[in-house]
Amino acid sequence: MLKKLDKYFLDIKPLFDKGGKFERWYPLYEATDSFLFSTTKSAPIAPHSRDAIDYKRIMITVIIALIPCTVMALWNTGYQANSALADLGAVPDGWRGAVMQIIGINPSSLISNMMHGALYFMPIYIVTVVVGSIWETLFNLLRGHEFSEAFLVTSLLLPLTLPPTIPLWQVAVGVSFGVVLAKEVFGGVGRNFMNPALSSRAFIYFAYPAQMSGDSIWTAVDGLSSATPLTAMVSSSAPNPISQIDVSWGNAFLGVMPGSMGETSTLACLFGAGLLLITGVASWRIMAAMLLGAVVTTLLFNTMADASHPLYSIPIHWHLVLGGFAFGLVFMATDPVSAAHTKTGQWMYGLLIGFIVILIRVANPAYPEGVMLAILLGNVFAPLFDYFVLRANVRRRVLRHG
Repeated sequence: MLKKLDKYFLDIKPLFDKGGKFERWYPLYEATDSFLFSTTKSAPIAPHSRDAIDYKRIMITVIIALIPCTVMALWNTGYQANSALADLGAVPDGWRGAVMQIIGINPSSLISNMMHGALYFMPIYIVTVVVGSIWETLFNLLRGHEFSEAFLVTSLLLPLTLPPTIPLWQVAVGVSFGVVLAKEVFGGVGRNFMNPALSSRAFIYFAYPAQMSGDSIWTAVDGLSSATPLTAMVSSSAPNPISQIDVSWGNAFLGVMPGSMGETSTLACLFGAGLLLITGVASWRIMAAMLLGAVVTTLLFNTMADASHPLYSIPIHWHLVLGGFAFGLVFMATDPVSAAHTKTGQWMYGLLIGFIVILIRVANPAYPEGVMLAILLGNVFAPLFDYFVLRANVRRRVLRHG
């Protein structure tokens, strides 16, 4: 069957080539053919390297690395909702309620939790894919560019960073902003200076803060408020902020707590990090530098902690498992397009992000989560870091051979 389909695509290819009847629609043809099979293009001569890793396989590797976070997003979203409903003795309204009455609301059931989580995650994911694909198709057809697998990663990253109750129309507006204004207006794939998924999330956050923050958006249950541990900690004036967290460190590490759907589990992020590092897709320097920057900054604030600045006393092992720190470190900061590319630049880039994350968390209680803004700021500075590194290398060579 696949052989016949492949032969059919080869037979109709001349219609979409330059000068063919459907030349204008070549990007759609190429995207479908590349998705179903594999590109036939190769570099025949030196100095191009030729191996089994192409752009498609890099993107697929990232998607595979995101699977643990996606599974955890489904389970934890369903678990938080089922637990809340069980405590209230209530049944959700609308079509989700009708489905869950058939499946059963049971926080002890893996199937019940996964299905309930999917009822929130899948609509957000579908809207992201459909709207983003429409914009990608439009720009590719106008420019004659080939489709890229990069949007498959963006379309999965964005839903994982959102709360389960986000209105779908806001998802559509957000992904439109990220794809168009953070990516396509700069030339498309490989030319965006900021991470499109993070840009989309930042736009939604600042345009519609009520649906992206607060205590009533995390459990997907009307009438129940449940603050994330990070929000509860930084919004308290207690001498010991850790005492305000009703989640154990172990559960925070596993991700059994309210939060953005795919960002809660540090363990799931570590599985993804292992795959990305083993395959060489992500930079270990960026991960190490961001971690080092956060550790050093936290220890520095710890030395200045007093009664008037209780947030300064938050230990590093809590910072690492709360909010989206692990998710941002593994999947967002390491974006190969918007991150720094030189080795020294990657260290500077990661250190800056780690420093800004902790600075925002402990010095700006009005905005408890600093990962998103820190990475976007790092994206802006990444080209500057690379520029200074390259200029320094040029100066050294001139002095050496001058």
